[in-house]
Amino acid sequence: MPDPHDADPVRASLAEIAALLAPAHPDVAEEVLRAHDSPHDYVSAFADRLDERGIDEPVDDLAWIALVDALAAHGLLAEFDWKEDPQEIRAQLRKLESRPSVDPWVLFEADETTLPTDEFLHACGRHYREIGAALAVLDIDSDCYPVVGLRAARADELTALAARAGFSAYDLGTDPGRP
Repeated sequence: MPDPHDADPVRASLAEIAALLAPAHPDVAEEVLRAHDSPHDYVSAFADRLDERGIDEPVDDLAWIALVDALAAHGLLAEFDWKEDPQEIRAQLRKLESRPSVDPWVLFEADETTLPTDEFLHACGRHYREIGAALAVLDIDSDCYPVVGLRAARADELTALAARAGFSAYDLGTDPGRP
């Protein structure tokens, strides 16, 4: 008898996103799918982590929050406040396990390092693109930016999978009208 989870497109998309962003960490997918399949169990198991987000019971986007938290726990995601210092952004991006082998920071202009957070993140995304990498935000409807790194060639796939799962991910630096 086939597993009823196999027919769930949201579950399948979440599993694909976890595999895309954390190929060496299958426990990321396990956490995300646990949040999707057994939200009460997930909330109980990760109460301390969720308390930092003010979550004490299942919410609609619990699996997406689980993805963000699991990626962060593995050094695959950096979460920035809406008013983050560019040097702190740079420091956290450099720590990501998914950082590119070529450092895009040599491409930055001096005036870009004084931009507001949103504009600076888009500048980072643009420079990452110049070396074949991408930065994407996993939007959690908050005043923060959960940012992941991946190959530029896979960024559209991430966006499509997120949309199929009912969530939003967007590429930083691909809007030509942005700094």
